[in-house]
Amino acid sequence: MSTRVAAFADLTLNQALRVVVDGTPIALVLDAQGEVHAIGDTCTHGDISLAEGFVEGETLECWAHGSAFSLKTGKPLTLPAYEPVPVYAVELRDGDIFIDPTVTKEI
Repeated sequence: MSTRVAAFADLTLNQALRVVVDGTPIALVLDAQGEVHAIGDTCTHGDISLAEGFVEGETLECWAHGSAFSLKTGKPLTLPAYEPVPVYAVELRDGDIFIDPTVTKEI
């Protein structure tokens, strides 16, 4: 079941917003193309919040060790991380963002 996690207006272009849904930390990102992404908020290398990192194009980079993750696939694009983070389907309804944290996107 999808849960409202934020209003679209809460997002800032090329910045991540951390939300927690049923105990699952998720980073929401509005990219330069206007697409909203939702990926697991915990870096698989250092247990760091990715929402505190840097958005560049279609990646979210961990501020601590520099691992960059694809916003579309969750796969790490740079070391030291080598395990992907989950990617969640985003539903926009009436200006709000909904996510089901129990269902990850098939990539």
